[in-house]
Amino acid sequence: MENFNVNCKDVDELSILYLEGFLDAHTAPLLESEIQKLVDRDRYKLIVNFKDLNYISSAGLGVFMGFVETIRSNQGDIKMCCMPSKIFRVFDLLGFPSLYDIVDGEEEAVKLYRNSEAESSVKQNSSQKS
Repeated sequence: MENFNVNCKDVDELSILYLEGFLDAHTAPLLESEIQKLVDRDRYKLIVNFKDLNYISSAGLGVFMGFVETIRSNQGDIKMCCMPSKIFRVFDLLGFPSLYDIVDGEEEAVKLYRNSEAESSVKQNSSQKS
């Protein structure tokens, strides 16, 4: 059995999770625990970097589905990046690209947050003027 590891780095209001190894029913609780810790700290803007993930099972996919409602109800999101093609194919088969932003690079994911913040700021300013 391969190992699984998850590391987290906070960059301003963003939390970036780096997944590594084999994410299945045995290792999914570790990812669930890491995301729960972020939610407990009111950190709702997540980027998940899949660059070093070798395998994901339905249990691993389920972790993201289990948190997305809570995270989005707190003005956050889960953006995904750096997926190897074999991992992306699993997400694609299950329709995840219509539910989540999946981009090639981590910087793109950061930009998606920055762009949405800028749009929110513009909307707030225009609603205050009217």
